Amino acid sequence: MKKISLLCLCLLSLRAEDFISEFEYGQMLYRNPRGVSCVPCHGDTGEGKEIVSYKNDKGERIVISGPDIRTASLAQIRESVQESRGVMPRYFLTDKEIRTIHAYLQKVNADNNVSSDDS
Repeated sequence: MKKISLLCLCLLSLRAEDFISEFEYGQMLYRNPRGVSCVPCHGDTGEGKEIVSYKNDKGERIVISGPDIRTASLAQIRESVQESRGVMPRYFLTDKEIRTIHAYLQKVNADNNVSSDDS
């Protein structure tokens, strides 16, 4: 009986702690939300990144880049993820997953003094 009580106590204490933190979950989602990473277009911390560049027949350099999303509000990120515009794919993320990605971006950029509207 003592062993069963100890086992139950251990299981309850394990249940109290998450396997990964919200930050780690947000990082995981940002790096690979549904098999397509945000990093190639938005960079490691959401700073934006050049996706492709080429020259047209006039020799002008055309650049397609992912925007800087470090200061994007939760509402802006939610809209971008749920709507497909331009080269941005539509992701089928839950609201909690979107909030977690936003929280990850806020935390990872807090040291860089990049502020955001949390609306």
